[in-house]
Amino acid sequence: MDLFKAMGISGSGLNAQRTLINVISMNLANVQTTRTQGGEPYRRRRAVFSHVPGDQGFSDILLTKLEVAGHLLRTHPDHFPQSYFLPWEVDQQQGWVRAEMIEDISGHKMVYDPSHPDADANGYVLLPNINPIEEMVNLLAAIRGYEANVTAFNAAKNMALKALEIGR
Repeated sequence: MDLFKAMGISGSGLNAQRTLINVISMNLANVQTTRTQGGEPYRRRRAVFSHVPGDQGFSDILLTKLEVAGHLLRTHPDHFPQSYFLPWEVDQQQGWVRAEMIEDISGHKMVYDPSHPDADANGYVLLPNINPIEEMVNLLAAIRGYEANVTAFNAAKNMALKALEIGR
């Protein structure tokens, strides 16, 4: 297996899990927000994962970096075999896994609290439809996914380092 491909997959997974963690954090921070800049209660956000194929090879990125450096030249066509990109060096739209933040279309929940400043004439307040327990469970799962990607990335990095030691 190509170690750069493994690192690329783990890197794109790290970016996706980070987006998910940010979305969950925003939801938990706004669980009681009854009025946003638009005047309505905060809408829960979700992260949607999708697969996006990468179309830029690692060797293309390396060659571009070498051309920018100027003093390093490619002297043989086999020096940089075709491989896959590293997602931290290219546009986020070209990764293998992408997480997009979208607003949840579910309605708001109405809570009876006549003392609240945003209560209507009947004493009901519109609150975001966020369940803190569900969000915490999702946060734990996202953290575990992030940790798994870090472990996979470190394993690929250690294999590459051990492969370099073979030549000594």
